[in-house]
Amino acid sequence: MITERTGLIIWVTDLKAAKNLERFGSVHYMSKKMHYVVLYIHASRYDETVRQLQKLAYVRKVERSYRGEIKTEYESHGPDKSKFYTL
Repeated sequence: MITERTGLIIWVTDLKAAKNLERFGSVHYMSKKMHYVVLYIHASRYDETVRQLQKLAYVRKVERSYRGEIKTEYESHGPDKSKFYTL
């Protein structure tokens, strides 16, 4: 059974303290240059987790990731031109 997950982008002030975010979900990426963390959590606990994250002293802003809503299946409306480029 696959659980529904939601991605969060968490802007932080201190990356050392941001390592504690693993207790809320699975940390996917930590950017040292831009000071943000990509965290995946259970979708059912989204509201309470965001409230808890915003209370932390080292968290500047919490945003929802729209990666799951981006269309990844593409359609080609034109003719296939690959046959013109063969030898």
